[in-house]
Amino acid sequence: MTIIALGINHKTASVELREKVAFSPEQMSDALMQLSGHALFNEAVIVSTCNRTEIYCSLAEPNSQTLLQWLASFHGLDEHELSNNIYYHEGDKAINHLMRVACGLDSLVLGEPQILGQIKQAYNSAKTHDAVGVTFDRLFQKTFSVAKQVRTDTDIGASAVSVAFAAVNLAKHIYGKLDKTNVLLIGAGETIELVAKHIYQNSPQKITVANRTIERARNLAQEVSADVIALAQLPERLIKADIVISSTASTLPIIGKGMVEQALKLRRQKPMLFIDIAVPRDIESQVGDLDAAYLYSVDDLQAIVSENMAAREDAAEQAQIIINEKVQEFLMWLRSLDSVDLIRHYRNDVQTIKVELVERAVSQLNAGKNAEKIILELANKLTNRLMHAPTRAIQDAAKKGEVAQLSQLKKMLGIDQE
Repeated sequence: MTIIALGINHKTASVELREKVAFSPEQMSDALMQLSGHALFNEAVIVSTCNRTEIYCSLAEPNSQTLLQWLASFHGLDEHELSNNIYYHEGDKAINHLMRVACGLDSLVLGEPQILGQIKQAYNSAKTHDAVGVTFDRLFQKTFSVAKQVRTDTDIGASAVSVAFAAVNLAKHIYGKLDKTNVLLIGAGETIELVAKHIYQNSPQKITVANRTIERARNLAQEVSADVIALAQLPERLIKADIVISSTASTLPIIGKGMVEQALKLRRQKPMLFIDIAVPRDIESQVGDLDAAYLYSVDDLQAIVSENMAAREDAAEQAQIIINEKVQEFLMWLRSLDSVDLIRHYRNDVQTIKVELVERAVSQLNAGKNAEKIILELANKLTNRLMHAPTRAIQDAAKKGEVAQLSQLKKMLGIDQE
């Protein structure tokens, strides 16, 4: 049996091609039924996300071409085009790859945790469609255990490696808990949306979203239980804000030094944290000169992200050591599974021989033949039948001069080496 992994991801293909290869929930069901019903594939799990599509299979013999043909045919794609953008792993490399993916070591953002949940979902879906057997059940449970250990024993997920996450971590570093803070978010684009989600998880006292387009701000505000205001209302709302995070597409600053001076005066110089992650800047740099205003730019956050990314890369090296160890543990289990099957077959063969000869002996005894002769005949025939295969193996090895095999046979048969 061979375990293989065939896939396409953000490193090997454009988003256009990844979209074509992705499996919708409806397609996933059909695909798993096709794979589980295919004579070549023993087990199969399909992982399909926005950044990757991967098929993990166990096969009687390694055969990546058949799997590639099936994938191209299922999505109606050109096989040659697809082959130029895939990667293929076999055996221990396939197992290593699966564990790396589950730990976030192969992700667009190093160490991101979402992929583990997506792999668990893929495994459960495959199990529902009877595409998972003993081997993959053990493999994926082992993978989930490895991912948990990596999260526990390394700092792979401890540091912020996105500007949005870094902005929220900075606010937490300065204020500690955010449960008594009022947060003002300016903008409603993708970056502010990420900031809003991270902020919301920290349960601030209040969130307000300010945007040029009220409707777009309202969609975001509903997700994080926030108030919505227009940009024209900023001066009056700034007075109540402890944390201001801004990211718009404006070509001119939205918040000037004078506006902040007025807000601080009305706040009786209660400190304010400003985080400007827009390019060009949304907040005038002179705001940072005010005594009670603390201004951080996108460059400040990028420096934090770079430092944290270096820390995650160190953690990734530690994670790989854990993965290497667990791959070997799984391979040892896999080999033991083969030995269990071998022993089972051998015992069955011996049992068949015993039953056959005992039945013959009992029949002869019932016919009144000499019991002593029958027992002797039974012993001789049983000995000869059990010795036949090992004797042939020894003779063949000796004839071919295979000294290593002869030594192994002696060891297996318990023959004194001296």
